[in-house]
Amino acid sequence: MAKTKTVFTYIFLSAAAFISIFPFLWMLVSSTNSSVDVTQGRLLPGSFLGENLNKLINQVDILTALGNSAKISITTTVLALLISSLAGYGFEVYKSKAKDVVFNILLLSMMIPFAALMIPLYRMFGSITNFVPAIGIDTMAAVVIPTFATAFLIFFFRQSSKMFPKDLLEAGRMDGLSELGLFFRVYMPTMKTTYAAAAIITFMSSWNNYLWPLIVLQTPENQTIPLLISNLGSSYSPDYGVIMIAVVISTLPTALVFFVMQKHFVAGMVGSVK
Repeated sequence: MAKTKTVFTYIFLSAAAFISIFPFLWMLVSSTNSSVDVTQGRLLPGSFLGENLNKLINQVDILTALGNSAKISITTTVLALLISSLAGYGFEVYKSKAKDVVFNILLLSMMIPFAALMIPLYRMFGSITNFVPAIGIDTMAAVVIPTFATAFLIFFFRQSSKMFPKDLLEAGRMDGLSELGLFFRVYMPTMKTTYAAAAIITFMSSWNNYLWPLIVLQTPENQTIPLLISNLGSSYSPDYGVIMIAVVISTLPTALVFFVMQKHFVAGMVGSVK
């Protein structure tokens, strides 16, 4: 009976794994086929990989789009880790009733859909454009600023900070460290798995961000990789082989970041749940 249960468990898990990974396999196979083969549902690798790649390079400036996405994602990730971890650390280490009220209000902001914030944000950055063009409409700063500190990341770091040994802070204070010194020299090295998990979440979210960049970035020179792929698919007769090779290229950075930091990601997520 136990063996039968084990067999059915493995069959179920194998089927679930196949269903989960099939879209990625189909994407890889489709990038080697022509547009006609993709629309016909061909599931075998073809010989059009080089041709699709040449078409992609000739049709669009994918390197510029990748560079723009990289700049936005890296900047957002670095700023988000610094600001959100400082906030989460402060909420947990320096407790008071007033801070708890502020934190609860911060959590309530997670219930507001981004669609409800788009128009106020756009009007705000439109007004800023007249005074400080460097952070106004059609700039990378306008994409980064609304996303480098989120309620979720602050909550994530506060929950993780509950597991942080407070004795280290007392020892650091006895050694003469300032409060900022405690944060940078004691807290950050100790919580590296939490930072790794937050970095993966933030980088992937920023890299795949589509709606806000679509609204605020108005020139082709500033478009990110999701916008470029969307433009490829919105033509009168889209070449699905070219679209698939673009999707594969856009997936590589996030996949690389995840697999490099996978162990730290799991450890950071488990620590935050505890």
